[in-house]
Amino acid sequence: MKSYTANQVRNVVLLGHSGCGKTTYVEAALFYSGASKRFGKVDEGNTVSDYDPEEIRRKVSISTSVLPVEWKDTKINFLDTPGYFDFSGEVKLAMSAADTALLLVSAKSGVEVGTEKAWDYVEEMQMPRIIFVNHMDDENADFEKTLADLRAKFGKAVAPLQIPFEDENGNFIGFINLIKRDARKKVNGKLQPCEIPEDKKEEIEVLRSMLVEVAAESSDELMEKFFNDIELTEEEIYDGLKAGIKNLSIAPVMCGSATLGYGVKLLLNTIVRFTPPALECRKGFHIIDSEGKSSFREANDKNLVAFVFKTISDPYIGRLNIFRILSGTMDNNMTIYNPEKDTVEKVSHLYVIRGKEQIEVDKLYAGDIGVLAKLSNTSTQDTLCLKEDVVVLPKVTLPESVLTMALVPKGKGDEDKISAALSKLREEDPTLQMEVNKETKQTLIHGVGEQQLDILVNKIKNKYKIEVELVDPIIPYRETIKSKVKVQGKYKKQSGGHGQFGDVWIEFEPSGDQTKPYVFEEKIFGGAVPKQYFPAVEKGLQECVNAGVLAGYPVVGMKATLVDGSYHPVDSSEMAFKMATSVAFKDGMAKAKPTILEPIDHVEIIVPEKYMGDIMGDINKRRGRILSMDSVGKKKCIIAEVPAAEMHKYATDLRSMTQSRGEYTHRFERYEEAPADIQKKVIEKRAAEK
Repeated sequence: MKSYTANQVRNVVLLGHSGCGKTTYVEAALFYSGASKRFGKVDEGNTVSDYDPEEIRRKVSISTSVLPVEWKDTKINFLDTPGYFDFSGEVKLAMSAADTALLLVSAKSGVEVGTEKAWDYVEEMQMPRIIFVNHMDDENADFEKTLADLRAKFGKAVAPLQIPFEDENGNFIGFINLIKRDARKKVNGKLQPCEIPEDKKEEIEVLRSMLVEVAAESSDELMEKFFNDIELTEEEIYDGLKAGIKNLSIAPVMCGSATLGYGVKLLLNTIVRFTPPALECRKGFHIIDSEGKSSFREANDKNLVAFVFKTISDPYIGRLNIFRILSGTMDNNMTIYNPEKDTVEKVSHLYVIRGKEQIEVDKLYAGDIGVLAKLSNTSTQDTLCLKEDVVVLPKVTLPESVLTMALVPKGKGDEDKISAALSKLREEDPTLQMEVNKETKQTLIHGVGEQQLDILVNKIKNKYKIEVELVDPIIPYRETIKSKVKVQGKYKKQSGGHGQFGDVWIEFEPSGDQTKPYVFEEKIFGGAVPKQYFPAVEKGLQECVNAGVLAGYPVVGMKATLVDGSYHPVDSSEMAFKMATSVAFKDGMAKAKPTILEPIDHVEIIVPEKYMGDIMGDINKRRGRILSMDSVGKKKCIIAEVPAAEMHKYATDLRSMTQSRGEYTHRFERYEEAPADIQKKVIEKRAAEK
């Protein structure tokens, strides 16, 4: 593949609801451009884009693929993204490397949740966009309804460039180009010129006038002509469209069938003709200095700046870092620097990637997307630059990892292998977080959704040959006391020779500080307990608070005051006073109204207003307390406190309640006394486990 300059490159991210045909469209583009000799099918598992075994098995995309297509002296880097919401991190990172968004919408399903989310992402990033209404060959396709839904949801910027027409039985047979006023229909599987159907002529003029109006709005000169009823030439309309797409005032709509190849070439032509080249979109970029301040820098030909937006970690080929060049050039004979890892790397092989195929190139220019293999210490979201011109780019904000499960190996001794496998898989998906909980000893995995974690388990099994399963994480309850008691702890043992003797009187009471296990004080008068045994008493307490008397959970919020005791000049020892303290602790805690504390989460839920009632009712069912309700843009934010035990798999439940339109974040807030019925269940469950 030859090298393309910045004005010859288009970076286009494909967005849309799962199943709208993103992968099929790219497959068609590869086939019709000659990049692929075979038109792969998702159902047959032979597409260039979906090459991962999990993608082939599930027949859906689960990670972003980069697929360059050469068309009319232009290189179009398509970034095919997943439609499942669990992989929205992949989408956000792919968008950071793109300049134009191609939103695919199914003509049979219309505007779906994934379409709305994709539009929101595009609006957030202020990115030019084109809409392609796919599946026009389906018997349930309804272009008019889909177009009406698009305009209702996204406004008058949505403007069709073409419309379909049907035969007498309502079957789709061709398209009409609104600007040129010409029609093409299917003849033996190919589109050929034909007469415009009489019943469409009036509709064409209405839609064309709407299109001309939005095109005219892109410049004062065209607007003046439009208001003076001077007909715009085709070239003027095209110029207006190009300017309107660039300034985001127009989102042109095209239609076709990726499966049958209808509209595929026309869309490629439209991308080449109307979408702005890579560096026209990004003449500069923001950088972060050592103090965390942001500043703007112009792109140039000399100073290399590249952003790593994806990492592939393969057991056989090693690590591949996929990057977009924002400034300068990169060749296969230069040294690059990673300022975040303070690592210098020598580039010996420079690639572009098409699916899993690596194509070696000599040089890449600003705006293009490339791949480097086996960099020693480079991760997703790292910056690559020159050592003499250090630059750090801002990070992409990724979705919160809100679903937590525990990962348990089925075989003995696999813990170390799991840790290594998870580190590699996290390189591929930075929305995955992992930790080993020191208290429960569980390996916890935090992700965006159940599908993501299910795929993780399968990858560990298939890629790394480790059998694992997901189980519910153990809730870290606590125990405390509610009243003040004074108890004696006495330890006496005689076994020939020196015996063991320790005697303490300790007052136990709530400390009022649940962030600490205990507070220890001594109020000994007259040397009833010698000072050298005070540390032993505290050490005994330190060990005892690891397990309370109700269910064996760690104790918090306890104050213990050593007030009296006695000792034996020969038989007393540190060990004896530790044991005496243990006796006092068990007796004292049992008498001081022990209780179970449960963790409470601070939860923020953002949903469209129409779901507010359902969400608030559900929070109440989960024993939650709603603290406030605020507006966040067009949505509402509910802030609540909910027991952590009631929030397990809430990510899945929230999607179900809001048709995937809701999102939430949570964090640990504090511990609080659990209701009596909950305490009973916790104690019974703990007893059964033991």
